[in-house]
Amino acid sequence: MKRRTGFYWHERCFWHDPGAIGVFSAPGEFLQPQPASESPESKRRLKNLLEVSGLIDELDVRKASPASREDLARFHTGRYLDELEEGELTRGGDAGECAPFTPGSLAAAKQSAGLAIAAVEAVATGELANAYALCRPPGHHAEADRGRGFCLLGNIPVAVMRARALGQVRRVAILDWDVHHGNGQQEAFYDDPDVLTVSIHQAGNYPLDSGDFEELGEGAGYGANLNLPMPPGSGIDAYRYAMQELVLPAIGGFAPDLIVVACGYDACGKDPLGKMMLNSSAFAAMTQQLKALAARISDGKLVMIHEGGYSEGYVPLCGHAVIQTLSGSRIEVPDPQNDEIAAWAYQSLQPHQRALIDGWCEGWRRAAPL
Repeated sequence: MKRRTGFYWHERCFWHDPGAIGVFSAPGEFLQPQPASESPESKRRLKNLLEVSGLIDELDVRKASPASREDLARFHTGRYLDELEEGELTRGGDAGECAPFTPGSLAAAKQSAGLAIAAVEAVATGELANAYALCRPPGHHAEADRGRGFCLLGNIPVAVMRARALGQVRRVAILDWDVHHGNGQQEAFYDDPDVLTVSIHQAGNYPLDSGDFEELGEGAGYGANLNLPMPPGSGIDAYRYAMQELVLPAIGGFAPDLIVVACGYDACGKDPLGKMMLNSSAFAAMTQQLKALAARISDGKLVMIHEGGYSEGYVPLCGHAVIQTLSGSRIEVPDPQNDEIAAWAYQSLQPHQRALIDGWCEGWRRAAPL
């Protein structure tokens, strides 16, 4: 029997309420309240689009149990988990830095981490060919002892650490193409030689204190962390060149048993929190490249974990293109913005972008990565 593409989601994830803070980390006297940028709409609309197009009927749709305290504690400190539980019982608050939450949010975050756990386990054990987990709240900024950037729990570190602890997988490559640096995965595995963490993101966006190329790992993990801080305004050709010249060779050379993608869509040209210029076809193309790479090196084992993306109208089109590609479906949804974005000025690879990427390639070779 042919293994299918899994699709994990849960209504509880859409119920996380960070409060009316707009793009800010806290309300203020001169800040008129508005819904938070990290809202359920982009994710709910993606799930709804899958229903309307019929693509969801070709997927293996699954729920999952919330993450247990034991699973969370492999990454997060007990003190931090205690603080979240206390906040859950009172009025919520800020889990660290720009990570507001209200009562009910921790239940949603545990559910979100549970989706990531289940998707990784099903693919790692060969039960599914590959999988997509529609997680919310996102997780790639969460650190061991605090939440950051809308993220309360580290969905990917929690899932990967559990799979490794249970012997389901040994070597894992994590690619984060969210427009913001994947600092959570970097912190979790910075000294681990068996987990390659790669982040391609907008330079100097968020967090401001991490994401430089020079952060290559430490100790036994030196050479197993790769950052590509792309200049604002990078478009389709810049991402294509970076993937071709550095990202795919780095992952291929690492030869992981499993590839996990922190799949944010805020590098799209319509996102309010990013300054990049990708369209839905670009996300589909990167998915196809990774799918082909996984087929060569990891028995096709590829898991996509939904992260950021704040354009309520455009994220669903990007997500549908990714899931269609991941599953090999012929069900396509027309993207009325795709060709317009591709025609924007400076979509071609610019000299300064090429020079940066070429320099990173040389630096990566000199670092003698594992």
